[in-house]
Amino acid sequence: MKIYQAKIAPLNAQAIGTAAHGSAVFVVNGDQLTVNIEMFDTPANQQHWEHFHGFPDGRPAAVATMAQDANQDGYVDLPETEPVSGTTMVPFNATPETMDVPNDAYPVADANGYFAYTKVVPLKRLDAEFKKVFHDSELALDKRVIYIHGVAPSLNLPATVAGEVAQYDHHVTLPIAVGKIERIQG
Repeated sequence: MKIYQAKIAPLNAQAIGTAAHGSAVFVVNGDQLTVNIEMFDTPANQQHWEHFHGFPDGRPAAVATMAQDANQDGYVDLPETEPVSGTTMVPFNATPETMDVPNDAYPVADANGYFAYTKVVPLKRLDAEFKKVFHDSELALDKRVIYIHGVAPSLNLPATVAGEVAQYDHHVTLPIAVGKIERIQG
């Protein structure tokens, strides 16, 4: 059994008015990956995309900070995270093993901005999909970072904030928290 964890810290907190934070634990046991994510102080009453990001070539990903705000608009948007964190890889939604990122099957925060996510993922299927998409069968969790995304559609974001994915706009994809995944056992 292998266990990984991430302490998830706020990103864009000053700009969005809430400091989302929490933790994630990933347990690889046989053919199962169990994912537990608990978040606090996220924008309330809305869905939050959550994924791990990384580099397909196996380089270690790092968390984005305000230093990645390349256009100096006060926000680190999704494209600005890519130089240090890589690309979106595995979603933590209803079916992570399908690697279907743009959908409405992610957790929804309650009125206090809290949500908990637990999913047991069939590892063989996830590995097969991961290899198809990234030409690599190694999830390498300890080389990845986890992002939590999403602000209220009513939040007035500057036109410089980017990150549209399919029919979802930058409100859905704006990073609100990030953590480095580290191996702690196994």
